Amino acid sequence: MIEGDQLELLWRRYADRLLAFIRGRLSDSDEAEDLLQEVFIKVHLGLCCMQEWTAMEKWIYRVTRNLIIDRYRARRKSEEIGEDVEAGYGSPELDDDPAARLAFSLKETVAQLPEPYREALILTEYEGMSQAELASRAGISLSGAKSRVQRAREKLKALLLECCHFELDRLGGIIDYQERCCSCGGGGKACPP
Repeated sequence: MIEGDQLELLWRRYADRLLAFIRGRLSDSDEAEDLLQEVFIKVHLGLCCMQEWTAMEKWIYRVTRNLIIDRYRARRKSEEIGEDVEAGYGSPELDDDPAARLAFSLKETVAQLPEPYREALILTEYEGMSQAELASRAGISLSGAKSRVQRAREKLKALLLECCHFELDRLGGIIDYQERCCSCGGGGKACPP
C-alpha cells in the first residue's frame, strides 16, 4: 500500500507537468484541474496493484491520456446529432469549444500525413507508445524515432495552418479557428491552388 508521503512526492513531481499536458488538450482551465485530480485519484487507487515502479511516468501519462479520451467520449455520447449533421458539429458544447471541434476532425488531417509520419504520430500520440518502443518497432534508432515524431508534428501543424486560421490565447490555447477549406471538417475538399 502506498504511503501518504509517497503520494505527496508523486504529486510534487508530476502535478505541474501533467496539468500543462492536460491544458494542451482541454481548453477549459477548471476542467483541466478537475481532470488532474481524477488522475491522482486513479494513480492512488492503482498504485497498490503495481509490482514495480520502473515505468511509473509512462503509466501516469497513460492514465492521463485515457481520462482525457474518456472526457471527449462522454461529450460525444451526450450529444444528439441529426443524420444530416457531421459527427461532432451542431452541439452548443462543441460550438463553444473550438479545440474540441477541431479534435473531432483531426483524424482526417492525420490521415493525410505520409506513411512513416502518420504511423509515428498515431502510435505515440494516440496509442501511448513511447518513442523508444516506436524505434524498436520501426527498426530505427531512438534519435531517428524522435526525429520522425517531431517531423510528423511539424507536418501536421503545416497541414492545419494550410487549411485553417487560428486565433490563440496568450498561452497558445485555441480560442477560435476558421476553416479555409479541405480537411479541417470541410468535407475533404481540396484547397484551391
